Amino acid sequence: MDELKEETGQEKALSQEGQIPLPDEANPPSQELCPEEYPWPRRRPQFVRFSRAQRLMHLAVMGSFLGLALTGLPIKFSDSEIVLALAQYVPIRALGLIHRICAVVTFGYFLGHLSYLAWRILTGRSRGMFWGPDSMVPQPKDLRDLRDQIRWFFFRGPKPRFGRWTYWEKFDYWAVFWGVTMIGSSGLLLWFPSYFAKWLPGWVFNLATIIHSEEALLAMGFIFTIHFFNTHMRPNKFPLDLVIFTGRMTEHYFREEHPGDYERVVVSKEVPARVAPEVTSDMLLVYKIIAWTGFLLGIGAILLIAAAWISR
Repeated sequence: MDELKEETGQEKALSQEGQIPLPDEANPPSQELCPEEYPWPRRRPQFVRFSRAQRLMHLAVMGSFLGLALTGLPIKFSDSEIVLALAQYVPIRALGLIHRICAVVTFGYFLGHLSYLAWRILTGRSRGMFWGPDSMVPQPKDLRDLRDQIRWFFFRGPKPRFGRWTYWEKFDYWAVFWGVTMIGSSGLLLWFPSYFAKWLPGWVFNLATIIHSEEALLAMGFIFTIHFFNTHMRPNKFPLDLVIFTGRMTEHYFREEHPGDYERVVVSKEVPARVAPEVTSDMLLVYKIIAWTGFLLGIGAILLIAAAWISR
């Protein structure tokens, strides 16, 4: 492997160009490039970005959040003319039932994720979980990346070299903890008022109503605008980024979006473990349908919020 470094000039590429050349369709790996480590002689490589468990978790988050949003908005804007018109065709009791089912799913994936984190800690599998390039914990590099990206926006410096997780992805991750805690706990008070009223004064339920309503509206506004823009609507990703659904990214995507992690994976010889088989055309169609459905429902929710505000 030392010969591989010398022959391919990886150290020179890192210092001068800031990227590591990998074999592609135009330059298939030769015998000198250790083909056993680069198992893609005739096609572009694809790398694992998200595991199956992470993708299933995202589907649970996405589905339950959309369900909560679309069933909660009619209650939030119950005095709007648009909602009053829709109420003639949509049974309110059904909306309440769907809302509660989605709430159960939300608590389920949240508690499941906490249990998984606890299991990793208790079984000694927490290496890299609290610090390092694979950690979701905010680190000084995230602040530097934010600073460098602001400079890049104003043509004052180069684009930051993001690692495995960007600062906004970490923000999205931790925002779920805040949202489930605030919106979920207040929702439980409103779901079971008779039970909690045995110990809590009445004003707590008034406060819970405000928190549940306003925090949910804030979450919807953030997810359906900022999160959608960061994930799908940037020029290099428009109209949809399917990586969270397929779990795979191309070598070009890897190098452009996460160059810091790209270099680390290749230099540390983790390439074979990260190479993934291609997604079949049938599954790709399924992923596109799911992604477009969620995207359009989110955009529709934002339009409904705007229309409801105007018609109040």
